[in-house]
Amino acid sequence: MATESSPLRPIIAQAAEKFATHRGIRTVGDLLAFWPRRYRSREADLGSVTPGELLVGVAEVKSAHTRRMQKRRGTMLEVVITDGRHDLDVTFFRPYPHAHVLVPGARGIFAGTVSRYGGRNQLAHPGYTMLSDFDAGDRKDLIPFYRPVGNLHTWTVTESVRRVLDVLDDVPDALPDEVRERRRLVSRIEALRGIHTPDTMDEVERARRRLRYEEAFVLQTTLALRRRAVSGQATRPRPGREDGLLAAFDERLPFALTDGQREVGRTVADELGRATPMHRLLQGEVGSGKTVVALRAMLQAVDSGGQAALLAPTEVLAAQHHRTITRMLGDLAEGGMLGGAEHGTRVALLTGSQSTAERAKAMADAVSGDAGIVIGTHALLEKNVEFYDLALVVVDEQHRFGVEQRDALRGKGETPPHVLVMTATPIPRTVAMTVFGDLETSTLRELPAGRAGVTTHVVPEGRPGWLARAWERVGEEVRAGRQAYVVCPRIGDEDEAGDGAVLADPEDEDGATARPLRSVTAVYAALEQEPALAGLTVETLHGRMPPEEKDAVMGRVQRGETDVLVATTVIEVGVDVPNASVMVVMDADRFGVSQLHQLRGRIGRGGHPGLCLLVTGSDAEPARARLDAVASTGDGFELARLDLTQRREGDILGAAQHGRHTQLEFLHILEHEDVIEEAREDAFALVEADPDLSAHPLLAQAVQARVDAEQAAYLERG
Repeated sequence: MATESSPLRPIIAQAAEKFATHRGIRTVGDLLAFWPRRYRSREADLGSVTPGELLVGVAEVKSAHTRRMQKRRGTMLEVVITDGRHDLDVTFFRPYPHAHVLVPGARGIFAGTVSRYGGRNQLAHPGYTMLSDFDAGDRKDLIPFYRPVGNLHTWTVTESVRRVLDVLDDVPDALPDEVRERRRLVSRIEALRGIHTPDTMDEVERARRRLRYEEAFVLQTTLALRRRAVSGQATRPRPGREDGLLAAFDERLPFALTDGQREVGRTVADELGRATPMHRLLQGEVGSGKTVVALRAMLQAVDSGGQAALLAPTEVLAAQHHRTITRMLGDLAEGGMLGGAEHGTRVALLTGSQSTAERAKAMADAVSGDAGIVIGTHALLEKNVEFYDLALVVVDEQHRFGVEQRDALRGKGETPPHVLVMTATPIPRTVAMTVFGDLETSTLRELPAGRAGVTTHVVPEGRPGWLARAWERVGEEVRAGRQAYVVCPRIGDEDEAGDGAVLADPEDEDGATARPLRSVTAVYAALEQEPALAGLTVETLHGRMPPEEKDAVMGRVQRGETDVLVATTVIEVGVDVPNASVMVVMDADRFGVSQLHQLRGRIGRGGHPGLCLLVTGSDAEPARARLDAVASTGDGFELARLDLTQRREGDILGAAQHGRHTQLEFLHILEHEDVIEEAREDAFALVEADPDLSAHPLLAQAVQARVDAEQAAYLERG
């Protein structure tokens, strides 16, 4: 008797090689997890077909004859099939072997694209299988359709799956019986039969409901185990002290903290003082002051005799954090130096492209403990980077990192460090439960006082004079003493995209057609000649520039020496220039909704109103609707939900950008909140009662398979 781990070849030897070659399907379990994409009724309606439509259905051969072709040598087979009400022509340009099979009275399933010839609809060389071959078992009214497997017909796939199911009495079921009964779900073997060989769509829906819940339950069990593992760890409490760095910093703050910052700050301070590691997600609107909350937590860690590490996704952002934190601390960041504060510390920067001497100095400051705060990129994760006493890990823009990278940095502490994860991309509740379910969540919605807000307008390039007026507005803002950003999706004309821009396909569902996208180099050259910007200082910034050059450019921007900065999305997060009041986004329709919201968060950060101009050459309605949505609201949570409804599940889970599968086929994060909540309740209760899953070995195997897949993806992306 076959099992899910049985090899496929002995069961379906003829098709096994193509399954393995084209879809990586080698075992019974692999084949059973190759889900149908859609279903069609057996009975064809030949009277409603239109040219270009895929026709699949049962029909009877009404007539068949061969004749010589008029314009070339040889004969052709002309067949007429019927559904009993309407007829359809079927043509084969090589009669053999079809003429011996397609005889009057024979019934079969025909599949092909309808075309038009001689004023009549027809199928030219369609695929088909006769019902006497196909119906070895019970007749099914629904035909499942699968993704292509080489040149195998879909019914060959269907028959292969059916043969596998025929030799299976049962399959291992990861869902505990009590959970399945409480949620009124069918067994796994029933679900597999219902999804692959259904009689009705009701049967399909029952199967999908079961498989959807299973995906949610295994995922939530994985998260519950992670959270329990963290809560079961012991660490050194970091309560801080009353007369330390944090107190000195708070005394010097030139502004009052918002109510939200104070509330979250109290929560974080309390958790840092516990003997159990903090594991918290801090999400907040663009400009809501997450960096100040994180810095105060880092200072508390230093006051407790430990160190803090801040992990940033890009060198530009890491350098920006280093400049911002050093500036905010002043002489508090000059510990042990002439003129430094008595209780001061040092802030080190570690990135991959630093010189050998710079890296050696930063690593020495980290391992000696001279640097209480160490800021860096992925370079912090390298094995040779060590800390004296790592107390707190802060991860900025968590969606750019995997759980494994977060854990790699946590592993550098003598005792498990506390973890604070930050994101400026608002996260709907279902996504938070699914992607960040192993973290407690805090949210900052209130913006600090003094923010004048940002007004956003869409600028259609096709309207005469609109783009010219946009450059005039930039010139007016700069001549009033402000600064400007111009964001482009490409670095140079030879590039497809630059620095993480979220670009749509050249021909996508919006109906947008391929067109050249604006590059930093081309726009810079054009603005140098733009009359509205005559006499202004224009510079460029992108991710391929040497680090020292990027630092020099950002330094000039922050000092107000640069009027207009033409950049890629390297400025998307963390860049803080209060004097910047205007932003122009070129080819704005090629960016995601949340990304546009992030970008415009770089302006209006001082006391001056911000102006964001979204330039688009697209007239596709969906693209314009997205841009109009961004222009109509500044609510990042509302925009985040809109953005996620338009994206694939892999994008939401952070998998698509790494070229891997999400492992979710039936569960849709934004649509199935009730399923996620129920699965979360069941999973956390089960893990509480059975922490090592010793009473649920099949569930433990399913969880391990998911963890192994995540680890493999982490290793693949280095």
